[in-house]
Amino acid sequence: MDNLLICDTCVIIDYVNEHSSLLFELKDRRFVLFINSVIEMELLQGAHDKKELKKIGQKLNMFRRLEITQDILDIATKLIRKYSLSHNLQLPDSVIAATASVYNVPLLTYNTKNFKYIPHIQVLKPSEVVKRISLKHNGGTCLNP
Repeated sequence: MDNLLICDTCVIIDYVNEHSSLLFELKDRRFVLFINSVIEMELLQGAHDKKELKKIGQKLNMFRRLEITQDILDIATKLIRKYSLSHNLQLPDSVIAATASVYNVPLLTYNTKNFKYIPHIQVLKPSEVVKRISLKHNGGTCLNP
């Protein structure tokens, strides 16, 4: 796993709302956590007021940004052509999947069903990451995935 992860919007929402300490724990264990602009925009769009918008902005400081290149957009377009009708693939998820593919970084998400059929990406549930870090650290700490 090499301690690199792209964090899907749903995982970050739990972190922002303080429903999970997983991302904080991963950061403590020297994981490098990434987002792209689409994930950031989804989070910002979900804010209900200026206070929440500010909170999201502050929480996003812990993530590194991955650039969305033309190669990523080209792959996302191919994914939409191939999977939008058969699997209801949406534009944001196609760009997130293409980002994971191009950068070869596993995607951390609760919504594995949205990505499991897409080739060339590794999709991990938070519970799978908890198991892996628990094994690496002789049982680790109790996390709330």
